Amino acid sequence: MSLKLRDLIRQVRACKTAAEERAVIAKESAMIRTAIREEQEQYRHRNVAKLLFMHMLGYPTHFGQLECMKLVASPHFPEKRIGYLGMLLLLSEQADVLMLATNSLKNDLHSENKFVAGLALCAIGNLATADMSRDLAPEVDKHLGSAKPYLRKKACLAMARCLTKCPDMVEDFVDRVVSLLNDRSHGVLVTVVQLMTRVLVMDRECHLDEGGDDDGDRDYESPCRTAFLKLVPSLVKLLRNLLSMGYSPDHDVGGISDPFLQVQLLTLLRLLGAHNAKASEEMNDVLAQVATNTETSKNAGNAILYECVQTIMAVESDDGLRVLAVNILGRFLLNRDNNIRYVALNTLAKCIADRQPERDEHDEQHRGPDAASSDNSDNSAASALQRHRTTVVDCLKDPDISIRQRALELIYHLVNRENVETLTAELLNYLVLCPREHRADICTRVLQVVDKFSPSDLWRVDTLITLLTIAGRESAANVQSSTAVYISRSSEDLRAYSTHKLLKAIRDDDGSQRGLLNVGIWCIGEYGDLLLTPYTYHPPSNAPNSTGLPDVDGIDSDEAPVSVSFSALDPATVVDIVEGVTNRHTCPLEVKQRALTCFAKLRERFADVADADTLDKLHKLVRKSEGSQSLELQLRSCEYGALINAITGVSVKLTTAGGGEEEDIFGGGGLGGTTPVSDSVRSAAKEALARMPVVDIKLMQRKRDERSGDMSEDGMGVVFGGDDAGDSVPAASGGEPSLLDLDDIFGGGATLAPAPAAAPPAQ
Repeated sequence: MSLKLRDLIRQVRACKTAAEERAVIAKESAMIRTAIREEQEQYRHRNVAKLLFMHMLGYPTHFGQLECMKLVASPHFPEKRIGYLGMLLLLSEQADVLMLATNSLKNDLHSENKFVAGLALCAIGNLATADMSRDLAPEVDKHLGSAKPYLRKKACLAMARCLTKCPDMVEDFVDRVVSLLNDRSHGVLVTVVQLMTRVLVMDRECHLDEGGDDDGDRDYESPCRTAFLKLVPSLVKLLRNLLSMGYSPDHDVGGISDPFLQVQLLTLLRLLGAHNAKASEEMNDVLAQVATNTETSKNAGNAILYECVQTIMAVESDDGLRVLAVNILGRFLLNRDNNIRYVALNTLAKCIADRQPERDEHDEQHRGPDAASSDNSDNSAASALQRHRTTVVDCLKDPDISIRQRALELIYHLVNRENVETLTAELLNYLVLCPREHRADICTRVLQVVDKFSPSDLWRVDTLITLLTIAGRESAANVQSSTAVYISRSSEDLRAYSTHKLLKAIRDDDGSQRGLLNVGIWCIGEYGDLLLTPYTYHPPSNAPNSTGLPDVDGIDSDEAPVSVSFSALDPATVVDIVEGVTNRHTCPLEVKQRALTCFAKLRERFADVADADTLDKLHKLVRKSEGSQSLELQLRSCEYGALINAITGVSVKLTTAGGGEEEDIFGGGGLGGTTPVSDSVRSAAKEALARMPVVDIKLMQRKRDERSGDMSEDGMGVVFGGDDAGDSVPAASGGEPSLLDLDDIFGGGATLAPAPAAAPPAQ
């Protein structure tokens, strides 16, 4: 004989290990299978109850599904109740045995006992398939007109399931749903509004499945939506009555009259008012009343206000109502409950993102000096949101990571030309404290903000350098390359400032900020001659500080403008700083590659100002990598060494493929190699080192256009004797400017590699 349910629970609770529990469950499952096989009807309800307990513990109970069907068919209510409970928990709508319950459900729907009919309606609302919905929908419809509110509300939920499974039946039941909206029972009203909401959502999904556009088909009206739009005045009246209703013990929750019905009504109004100006106009007054009269001291009131804000943002409401909604969310941000603050931040970001296409379209149609003022007027939602900017920024200091992430997302949407400096400074401050895995995304977002709203070239470059100083290790390649492009396309004065500041940052860095090293070494090689002269920047009198970045480097935005000065450096100091970076054992290969190109370019730039020891050191640093394990580094070292030898007049000889004879790679000395390097070759080599790899957008485009014609020319002839030697400009393989472009230093692009004879054999 099997155990009673309470005895099984005691045995399970007494188990000290999982193995003991599995043994108890296995033994009882075997006894239940035996009882099922022997058709022990007197223990059937007890066995199903124990199976429900086992199911809660996570053990398989599929062998008891047919027992549930037998209990559902029982004439006794206690057994029927256990059967329905087991069917709801142990079966899913994919179960084949579920079709066996259709006849029992139909019989129970005709029962005079409202509780039996309620069980059947509850089962239909949770498990009905498409076939069951078609068979049982007429029976459910009869209960929609029942005189008992208990059955009417359950019938509404069951009908929602039936219409979800069979959308083609919606139009047949619209009239019945509309008539139920006048019901006096709040429970029935809640379920009717839920049914109407489900029908509208399903109608929109069917329209989208047929190829419609959710944004483009604003005038789309289906028969059921048209019928429901006529009920907007009734829905508004119902909501207004709830607001003015006095204390009712049956419906009062925390001092709010039936908040569940209010939330459902607001959700339904949001669906009806979307893209419909007439319906939105009818509900504007009641939305304002809900927003101003709802008590916020209880969670029920906060739920209603949240739904009200969602509705205001979705319908065609006026600007004053939107400002009210933004102010409500601003009050949510001051709440001590993190859940409410998270909801407020998420809603604000979503509302701004949803209306971004409309603002972009408005800007395109109203370009001019008044465009910004029209969007940021005192009565606009955008202006109201800007007033809560300080509160949003304070959320970046919250210990909850989810709050910080939502606030960060919202700040990206808050940035405009008026506050870009302040908010970018806050983003950089947060970048110091945020988890490392989030830094790459923040760097990319800051780059987008800087590119779109930068007030000046100096501020843009200074911001990106500060960004690389903080998170150069995590910054993406596009952030580094964009910084190099901005510097290369700026004025001579800004290049000097950028190069001096990057050199100082590299000198103070511990070698971990890879992106900073990439950009800094590139700039030193490209504009290293600017480091030999002192530089002083005097900000204009109306500037808040020297760079426009408040409080990033300890500079208060309220202080007087501060001048920035850099002293001149000698060539040996510059070379020592770059060499120190490459000598670190943690220096990555890409930084070494950029440093090699930097040494080659500094050798030409310092030719007239550096002493012989410094120039000789640069030559040795270039040739240092001729035996490197990296093929790319070894190849470039040999090529750069050949170019420097050409500048100094040293002929480079290679062993010919046929034997022991030597050949001058520049073609000036013949087989003997006794003739010195010609002046034309010297000039071409010097020009090549001076020009490569400068970022010049126009020349890059021109070289890409001419590349097909250059494929037949000799690569070394282009460098040392061709017409394009002075215009050699690199292009990245993907068409984007690169920091180094090692494969393209000779101006031919990725498809035109230098001739192998240009490099001496590796030592």
